[in-house]
Amino acid sequence: MQLTPTLVLTALSLQGSKIVKKQVYLILNHVRRQLITHSLGYFSLIGVCVTSSTSADGYSAEHGVTFETTILDKFEVAFGNEGETLSLGCTVIIYPTVKKYQPDVVWYKNSVPLKPSKWVHTHWSGERATLTLVHLNKEDEGLYTLRVNTKSGFDTHSAFVFVRDADVELEGVPVAPLDVRCHDANKDYVVVTWKQPAVEGSSSILGYYIDRCEVGSHHWAQCNDTPVKYARFPVTGLVEGRTYIFRVRALNKQGVSRPSRISDPVVAMDPSDRARLKGERELGIVPGEATDVVVTEATKSYVVLAWKPPVQRGHEGVMYYIEKCVSGTDAWQRVNTGMPVKSPRFALFDLAEGKSYNFRVRCCNSSGVSDASVSTGDITVGDKLDLPSAPGTPVPVRNTDTSVTVFWEASTDVHHLVGYYLECSEVGTDVWMPCNNKPIKQTRFVSHGLITGANYVFRVKAVNAAGYSQSSSISEAVVVKAAIAIPGKPSDVTMLEAVKDYMMLTWSPPANNGGADVRGYFVDYRTVKDGIFGKWHEMNHQALSTASYKAENLKENVFYQFQVRAMNMAGVSKASLATGGLECKEWTITVPGVPVGLHALEVRDTSLVILWEPPTFNGRAPVNGYYLDLKVASAGEEGWMAAHEKVNRTKHMKVTGLKPGTSYVFRIRAQNLAGVGKPSAALGPIVAETRPGTKDIYVDVDDDGVISMVFECSEMKEGCEFVWSKNYQEMTDTSRLTIINEKGKSRAVFNNPSLEDLGTFSCMVTNMEGFSSSYTLTEEGLMRLLDISHDHKFPVIPFKNEMAMDLLEKGRVRFWTQVEKCTADCKVEYKYTMNFDKSTGIIEMFMDSLEVTDEGTFTFNLVDGKAKGTTSLVLIGDGKTVFTCKPSEGRTFCSAGPHFVEYLDFTVTSECDVLLKCKIGNIKAETEITWSKDCIEIRDGDDDAKKIERQDCELTFNIGKVGEGTFWIFWSQELDARVQSGFTGEQLWLKINEPTEKDKGKYTMDIFDGKDGLKRVFDLAGKAWEESLNLTGNVWGEPVPTVSWTKNENELLSDKHITLKFEHGKFASITIDAVSTVDSGKYALVVKNKYGTEAGEFTVSVYNPEEEESKEGKKD
Repeated sequence: MQLTPTLVLTALSLQGSKIVKKQVYLILNHVRRQLITHSLGYFSLIGVCVTSSTSADGYSAEHGVTFETTILDKFEVAFGNEGETLSLGCTVIIYPTVKKYQPDVVWYKNSVPLKPSKWVHTHWSGERATLTLVHLNKEDEGLYTLRVNTKSGFDTHSAFVFVRDADVELEGVPVAPLDVRCHDANKDYVVVTWKQPAVEGSSSILGYYIDRCEVGSHHWAQCNDTPVKYARFPVTGLVEGRTYIFRVRALNKQGVSRPSRISDPVVAMDPSDRARLKGERELGIVPGEATDVVVTEATKSYVVLAWKPPVQRGHEGVMYYIEKCVSGTDAWQRVNTGMPVKSPRFALFDLAEGKSYNFRVRCCNSSGVSDASVSTGDITVGDKLDLPSAPGTPVPVRNTDTSVTVFWEASTDVHHLVGYYLECSEVGTDVWMPCNNKPIKQTRFVSHGLITGANYVFRVKAVNAAGYSQSSSISEAVVVKAAIAIPGKPSDVTMLEAVKDYMMLTWSPPANNGGADVRGYFVDYRTVKDGIFGKWHEMNHQALSTASYKAENLKENVFYQFQVRAMNMAGVSKASLATGGLECKEWTITVPGVPVGLHALEVRDTSLVILWEPPTFNGRAPVNGYYLDLKVASAGEEGWMAAHEKVNRTKHMKVTGLKPGTSYVFRIRAQNLAGVGKPSAALGPIVAETRPGTKDIYVDVDDDGVISMVFECSEMKEGCEFVWSKNYQEMTDTSRLTIINEKGKSRAVFNNPSLEDLGTFSCMVTNMEGFSSSYTLTEEGLMRLLDISHDHKFPVIPFKNEMAMDLLEKGRVRFWTQVEKCTADCKVEYKYTMNFDKSTGIIEMFMDSLEVTDEGTFTFNLVDGKAKGTTSLVLIGDGKTVFTCKPSEGRTFCSAGPHFVEYLDFTVTSECDVLLKCKIGNIKAETEITWSKDCIEIRDGDDDAKKIERQDCELTFNIGKVGEGTFWIFWSQELDARVQSGFTGEQLWLKINEPTEKDKGKYTMDIFDGKDGLKRVFDLAGKAWEESLNLTGNVWGEPVPTVSWTKNENELLSDKHITLKFEHGKFASITIDAVSTVDSGKYALVVKNKYGTEAGEFTVSVYNPEEEESKEGKKD
């Protein structure tokens, strides 16, 4: 191919002082001689010109060298906050390397070259170009471009930089304005402009304050007392010749924003004075009239006048007086009476809004005052600049996984447009965030930094110096997903088989499908003869659905080239690389062709799975196996090694024992009875590493016992799908599994798990290389899963103890058990009332006695949601009253033998005989009964044996008369189950169960023997304020029980206030010192031994007498 160079004329250095009008350059070139006439016009330097030859493909030869530029490690879209430092950089490779030659590296922002400054630093190391933005401000937001210029051409890279507002000190205040600039500077006057911020805060901006500072000092002075609404302000009162910088602050109802970035310095000087000083001076002349007096700006806050200085100025500078009058009158009034102004600009404040005025100017110097200029005509005070109209409704379009491109129609009614601000909101939040913090004039913007998969809506507003427009209508919602593009090129076009008039072709699908499934392929061909290529022709007019094609109707012994293009819903890709010249003639080889379609799945640190398809040409016998070879990618051809010894019969193989982080290459060879064929095209290099975020398939059994396999991919993109396979083959029997795909998760549910489901299940995500996993279901694993499934379907409540029975005092029986765990919803199903303490899991039931009719099975049924539990106890008798205890089938069989129905007690007959008596139950004729006195058994021959009597189940022992005299107990209150009395030994007692207010009063106990008597009176008023309270209980049991006290079901311990005693194994007492209302509550004496537990409960009610009397007084 012959390149025709183009001559480029470049001015390199200009020196000298001669004036050149026209110059002719004669340039010789090795291709042809060209005559260039370069018209330079008038300029004061001589140009030295050098030519370089640039070819049509953009490269030029510099001393026979063509430079190729490659930009690597490119900077991406960046986000920064105000005040931070941000660096952008790229690695630049120039090939070939020429000693002492360096490219020209230039940085741009919004297509404007950047110059180094205190805010912008650039660096070129020879290999890497870096741009550092120091102390970010919103002015730094924009599109940044790196351009690398060489003698052979250039290369560029661009990305957008977003600058977010710094956090505000006070919630709700505006953020800082931006882009403060100075215009129309003069001797004592300058116009300051700025751009409104994107965020107004919690309320609209009311106005702006402008601050100025003289360069060299650190004192900021506020220029305006009243905030101005317009984003421009004329600053007056400057000192001629001094340099100033300015900044702006925004104000709303919540407060004042942070100041903006300072402006560039500006000098207070009349530009015309600089040129006039170079001319000749005129002496003693009164200046002429000012001309072209106009109103440049008019708002309801101020009016700015401008005029042209007089041509006739005299020998010194000119100053000005400004006059005004109300329209319709001739009463002119001088505005600046104190001091004439030096600048041909003047701002008038404090004018009456809505009134019309005329203005004129007089010039003056030391020689006198000129005549008045022509007046401006009627000027009405008011805003000349209106707010912009609202832009059109935005139209969002998908762009990438984290960005959306937004279009809108420009505002139809707007003057002096500053730009647009775009805002976004995630659907359902109603929180609006700025997409750009610097206004843009285009009606298209790419909003970056969005959440993948989220729904967003957009709105836009316009801004000019007068303020913000109304926001546009809200756009339709858009999902943040990558846009669909045309697919990449197919690769590895290979001939699998050749016959006389056709060839069998195959290829690999494109690595990038453009975000949508590849719908088909187109195959092109051309003939090759003696190095001359024919034209490309399309072989198939309808898209192919597979990655293979039988190219028919070819001519024998003719060489062909083929290329393939892929198609998706977005369009057709570029063509693949063309094959070499392939001759169409019949193969005569006997071994198989090369396997095709090699690809890798489940790439991990030490293993991966290779899959392939059989060759289309089997040779003279069918293919009966495959061999897999691998090598380290950096090794040569001698590095190939076999991955296995025995032939592999399947079309997949798992390779293990890889080194993490090492790159490998793989190939496959097919075998038939004739031998082993040629190796396939190499697959790789593939790095043995587990991709971040990779998850393996796991098995899940839900609460209903459903077994399923789950594969998750949190990075799943639009157009990607989960594909399940069994033993790395497409599943044809879909009745075995139900596939449920959710957001980023796929679940394969076993419909009826059985031995038919054994095998290796794999799942991959299409269009996302590296996301795949497999799970091997063995018979042992299946049995384990079925057991878990059964437990989930039919859950059982676990018991710590099976049901047991305890015999208590007086023949009472306690049935109890304890569950290991349960929820608050757990219930016991039984016909009797149960006590169920869910905190401890103890379930108990009490019966007063066991009878023959109680023989049978006692069962507790528990229900806790779906879970159930059962525990049983079987009582088996012999037809009488004795039960035996036997274990059987996991249940406990217990007996109730002889026991006391009523414990041993005494009574006194009317004859004053003292009788010891008790009742026993479940006794037989052979049951032995033994009496003891002072721990000595009473035998049949003893005197005391005569005192023993037995009537059925009642036993008595007659002690006889205690002593002389008659003893009486008298009470006026009738006894019932609640109020009981009696005596024990030498003690008389009265017991009131659950006392009430009605039990208050005086209780009298009279003891007399007919002659003498003893009387005791007790006042039960319920009052014991600040006194001591002593309560005593009698305790008995064998073995001696342990004693404890509780208050409101909390255990009590002895201290200075409460004294607890247990004496002689019989008497338990509690003493409360200095009783107060705090001691009120429900008390209990709890006794416990190995036969059971019993509690005696009582209530203590304490009140303050003085408080009670005061309450009664108030009631009266």
